[in-house]
Amino acid sequence: MKRRSLMQGAAVAGLLAMTWGSAALAQEGEKTVIGVAIPSATHGFMGGLNWHAQDTIKRLGAAYPNLEFVLSTSGDSAKQVNDIEDMMATRNIDALVVLPFESEPLTAPVKAVKDAGKFVTVVDRGLSQEGIEDLYVAGDNTAFGRVAGEYFKANLKPGAKIVVLRGIPTTLDNERVEAFQKALEGSEIEILDMQHGNWNRDDAFNVMQDYLSKYPQIDAVWAADDDMAVGVLEAISAANRQDQMWVVGGAGMKEIVKRIMDGDKQLPVNVTYPPALISSAIEMTALHFVSNAPMTGRFIIGSQLITPENANKFYYPDSPF
Repeated sequence: MKRRSLMQGAAVAGLLAMTWGSAALAQEGEKTVIGVAIPSATHGFMGGLNWHAQDTIKRLGAAYPNLEFVLSTSGDSAKQVNDIEDMMATRNIDALVVLPFESEPLTAPVKAVKDAGKFVTVVDRGLSQEGIEDLYVAGDNTAFGRVAGEYFKANLKPGAKIVVLRGIPTTLDNERVEAFQKALEGSEIEILDMQHGNWNRDDAFNVMQDYLSKYPQIDAVWAADDDMAVGVLEAISAANRQDQMWVVGGAGMKEIVKRIMDGDKQLPVNVTYPPALISSAIEMTALHFVSNAPMTGRFIIGSQLITPENANKFYYPDSPF
């Protein structure tokens, strides 16, 4: 499935909004203010996500003058909490679209927004308490872990040894890792170690250096993120152990997909998780205010295996990610 197909739900939402929204907004004199709180562009996936957020806000703002957007980006949980509290206090937002920097610290502040009667959309990284949000938009984190685990199980011999790099401590990271481990059941593949690389190249480089110093045999690495995969590959290269193991990341970074297209044995496959999911979240939140379409519940975007045979369908050289 091409990336534009992954965004099909957002496109449909936009079409519905164009159909019903103009009449609704024409009758409204007051602005509807939608706050969007996302992590800053600290790595490739978030860079792509920030680009899509800004593009969507610009497009929807032009289409619907009565919609006003307040965008904040943050490099840590504390700033994100402050940004959301400021949106409530000074901008009186009607809705919040939030991709939590971390699940636990953002749960109470987001619940406070919901308790104030605002429409809440949570994106990607769930909160530590279920049922707070009106709408949840994410990739299929269970499938993300399962698809990777199934590949490892099918392509490694019994007794093979692997290491895992986890992301930032969040509910989605838990879902991915649990699904990955479940997919390996019965394979006799040994997970030597699992540490948090925080979806960060430098952190992943350091974690992989530690793995390489501790374990003389590593047959494969699940990096679970393409930025972390880049750091892992750099550490493996520095240790001159490129021929000993292969690496699977995730999210479809264009540089990684290109290497898969070119048949790089160190990067045999990848798993999709599109940063454009933020566009779906913002558009569906806007649709709640400009139409009568029901916009509550869960909207999950599927994960697929990228292989040398289909990689050209997922390669977008002009993409920011």
